[in-house]
Amino acid sequence: MKNIENSCFEGERALFRAEDLALNGCTFDNGESPLKHSRNIDAYKTQFRWKYPLWYSRDISVRNSTFYEMARAGIWYTDNVSLRDTLYIAPKGFRRCNGISLENVKFMNAEETLWACDNVELKNIEAKGDYFAMNSSNITVDGLALDGNYSFDGAKNVRVSNSRLLSKDAFWNAENIVCENCFISGEYLGWNSKDLTFINCTIESLQGLCFIDGLVMRGCRLNDTTLAFEYSTVDAEIIGSIDSVKNPSGGIIRADSIGELIMENDMVDTSKTQIILGNS
Repeated sequence: MKNIENSCFEGERALFRAEDLALNGCTFDNGESPLKHSRNIDAYKTQFRWKYPLWYSRDISVRNSTFYEMARAGIWYTDNVSLRDTLYIAPKGFRRCNGISLENVKFMNAEETLWACDNVELKNIEAKGDYFAMNSSNITVDGLALDGNYSFDGAKNVRVSNSRLLSKDAFWNAENIVCENCFISGEYLGWNSKDLTFINCTIESLQGLCFIDGLVMRGCRLNDTTLAFEYSTVDAEIIGSIDSVKNPSGGIIRADSIGELIMENDMVDTSKTQIILGNS
C-alpha cells in the first residue's frame, strides 16, 4: 500500500481510480469526485472539502476525518465503507451503498442521508436532519441520537437500541422493525407499516402507532400519546396509562388505565379487540 502524507489535492478526479492508498493528513479541495472509482483506501485525518469525494468506490476506511459542507453527496454507490471518529457536515451523505459501518460519527446536516443502503451498522451516532435512512434495509443501530423528521421511511429489517429519536413520521411504510430501550418523540409514529416491535421504550406521539399490521409492545410507556392504534392490529403491554385509544382493528391492549377509549362499531369490529385495564 502506497503512503501519501500531508498533501493537498485539487481539480476534478484528482485521484481517479486510485488503489491501495494510505492517506494521512491530506486535503481534497476545489475539485469534484477526487476518489471516484477508487479501491482499498485508508484515509486518516483527511479533510474532504468538495463534492462527490467517494463514488463507485470499494473497501474504504475513513478515520478521524472531516467531510465539510461542500462535500455534498459524498459517498454514493460505494461498497464496504467504514467511518470512525469523524465529523460529517455535508448533507446527502450516503446513497445506494452496501456494507456500511459507522462509529462515533456526528452528522451536522443528515438531510437525505443513508438512502437506499443495505447492510448498515451504526454505533454512537449523532444526526440532525430530515429523511434519515429512507428505503434502507438490514440496519443495526446502537446509540443513535437523531433530531429529524421522516426517519426510516420505507426501511426494512431494522433493529434500534439505546437510542433517542426526535422524529415526526418515523418508521412510515416500514417492515420488520424492532426498537429496544429507546425514547421516541414525534407525531404519527409508524403509520402504514408491518411488524413493528417496541421493547422497554418510552413513546410520545399524537395519533401514533396507527395503520400498522402486527404491532407488538412490551414494557413500554406512552406519555402524551393520543388517538393511538387506529386501524392497527395490536399486542400491547403498556406501563401506566394511555391518554386515548381509537378504533384498533384487533388484538389485546393491556394498560393501567386509558383516559378515553373510542370504539366505533360502524368503523371496526370491536369484538376483535380485548382491553385489559389494571389488574383485571
